[in-house]
Amino acid sequence: MSDTVEQLLKIISIMAKLRDPDTGCPWDVKQNFATIAPYTIEEAYEVVDAIERGDRAALCDELGDLLLQVVFHARIAEEEGCFSLADVARSISDKMVNRHPHVFGDKKTPDVDQQRQLWENIKKAERAAKGQNGVLADIPVGMPPMQRAVKLQKRAATVGFDWPEIAQVIDKMHEEAEEVVAELESTPQNKKRLTDEVGDLLFVAVNLARKAGVDPETALIGCNKKFEERFNYIEHKITLNNKTFSDTTLDEMEKLWQEAKSVKR
Repeated sequence: MSDTVEQLLKIISIMAKLRDPDTGCPWDVKQNFATIAPYTIEEAYEVVDAIERGDRAALCDELGDLLLQVVFHARIAEEEGCFSLADVARSISDKMVNRHPHVFGDKKTPDVDQQRQLWENIKKAERAAKGQNGVLADIPVGMPPMQRAVKLQKRAATVGFDWPEIAQVIDKMHEEAEEVVAELESTPQNKKRLTDEVGDLLFVAVNLARKAGVDPETALIGCNKKFEERFNYIEHKITLNNKTFSDTTLDEMEKLWQEAKSVKR
């Protein structure tokens, strides 16, 4: 514990020196919440990437980068007189204790389903205390669209706005796909309507994954990885044959794609 505290104090001290307007780093000094927000998102994705690759050394390094972002934001806030890193830690500690009364209080330990409902009820009460009374209140607009779609759907489902059966979601997906086709075939083509229909189709696809108990983000990550591996296989084979993509037909690439699928099974 003492080493943890020592290292946390060290990074706090380092950030204070970096932000010193007289002797600090010019780049760090001129940053604000908005300018470093993209780096915060980037570091979070790099944490996920290290997890996906199973690289524990990289995970340690990337978590450090993400921690720096937290310290950076807290330092800017402290300079503005808004809050400090201590306030950040206190806030999340209080929140965790409040949301786990079966651990830190005298409530009976619930099963997983009861815990999920208890969690939602507590979060609802927290939103109400902040004046956020809408069902969809506090869902960040800046979340990655796919994650936000899941969040919106889950929140709406807590009040019964959800398809009872997954077959209904599949039917809706077919309906949305037909509407995309209709827009593609329309003359003249309306780009905004086509964009709206494609968005509806993607939203339903996310809902299908959610109803099936599949995290769509994880599924897409796996699909991207699979595509990358198979495409790299095609590229490797083309290179081995002393050819390029420009002199390889689509049929030939499709054949290599099927080979790649069998190799990876």
